Amino acid sequence: MSEQLNSSEIERYARHIILPEIGGIGQQKLKAAKVAVLGAGGLGSPVIAYLAAAGIGTIGIIDDDQVSLSNLQRQIIHDSDKLDQSKTESAALSVKRINPNVNVHKHNLRLTKENAENLLSAYDLVVDGADHFATRYILADAASALKIPMVMAAVGRFDGSITVFKPYENDNPSIYDLYPDAPPDGLLPSCAEAGIIGALTGVIGTLQAMEVIKLITGIGDPLVGRLMLYDGLAARFDEIHYASE
Repeated sequence: MSEQLNSSEIERYARHIILPEIGGIGQQKLKAAKVAVLGAGGLGSPVIAYLAAAGIGTIGIIDDDQVSLSNLQRQIIHDSDKLDQSKTESAALSVKRINPNVNVHKHNLRLTKENAENLLSAYDLVVDGADHFATRYILADAASALKIPMVMAAVGRFDGSITVFKPYENDNPSIYDLYPDAPPDGLLPSCAEAGIIGALTGVIGTLQAMEVIKLITGIGDPLVGRLMLYDGLAARFDEIHYASE
């Protein structure tokens, strides 16, 4: 279902609307869309900012953390004056600053097996900005059960990856086809342990936002069954194809 655009929105989204691939109908689809973003951190920050600017009608932000000074090197949706504030509240304020037309639902909690499906049932699509695999599996299972797309990404020190899961459709692969088992504890160090270049999360998070826009408007070829890899030091993109077993 699409929603009509008012005159102010038509001007705001003019550069989208003149694109034949999107047009007024596509922009109405963006306005009608409800997108959940898990994590308002390094990946979630550019995702939330660009989805807000793009005119997504409703953004749900799921995070139980607070803003700390060490976040600000990469989590650009938070400001220096938001230290110790909940990330959901900080991100919601930034969304309203970027685009007051966007509705924000703040979920200041941790995603669990017990609450995932109920929480995500109000949304059309979910974006993964988690920082560990256990949560990704929970998110992927809930999204699959609800038959909504999941845009997953992960980042390391200077590299990142992104893919899209729609296993409920056309025998597409699931997260278990790409990652049958979670990496052993300690194999993937956290950002606090290994460090991370801040701009990397902007590159990968922006690609996630692009996939969301494609999925909602029905344009292009989403990264279903394809894992895009980015090496920031080499400035190189590679792609791995994977399929369901």
